[in-house]
Amino acid sequence: MPATRDRQHAGVRADLERSRCSLYDALVAIRQSAGILLFRRPAVLAREPEVLLGHPGGPFFARRDEGHWSIPKGEPDHVDEDLLAVARREFAEEVGHPAPLVQPDGSAPIPLGTIVQKGGKVVYAWAIEGDLDPATARSNVFELEWPPRSGRRESFPEIDRVEWFAPAEARRRVKPTQIPFIDRLIAAVVNDHSTSGTAR
Repeated sequence: MPATRDRQHAGVRADLERSRCSLYDALVAIRQSAGILLFRRPAVLAREPEVLLGHPGGPFFARRDEGHWSIPKGEPDHVDEDLLAVARREFAEEVGHPAPLVQPDGSAPIPLGTIVQKGGKVVYAWAIEGDLDPATARSNVFELEWPPRSGRRESFPEIDRVEWFAPAEARRRVKPTQIPFIDRLIAAVVNDHSTSGTAR
């Protein structure tokens, strides 16, 4: 009987281990990314806010512009890593400046939900109001064999420049799948402005 129980327990442990592995594999299979959409309000209050976008670095994007810009973002290092923390880390790495911790009024970052990029990656985003001089932005770098099959490795910035754009121009520049982030931000800011106006 003890031998039978041992075999049963071993079978249960094996089943649990397979379940854990299956769950981990499923989570890894869904590639995730998280980013910050920094925005600022223009001096003329009637205008919509401007958003900060980054242009990808490297030789493949050197001559590409419209439809290739992105919010600063990146992937988590661990399956259970907090995605807002990931978004903050990636923003700091790719822009060279930390994103503000909270909004100017002390409220939390605005959750912008998710989008799914063409390759299937799920991107989470938050919007935070702040300002940044694009001339001071400095990105982390990656290495790439360039030219191809040359045996030489070159370093390139993850983001070679950032710029502020009005919403209409931002929609032209950003990856099409990320346009909903801009739309959701505008909707949230307009709703907030309307609510504030009603309160007054």
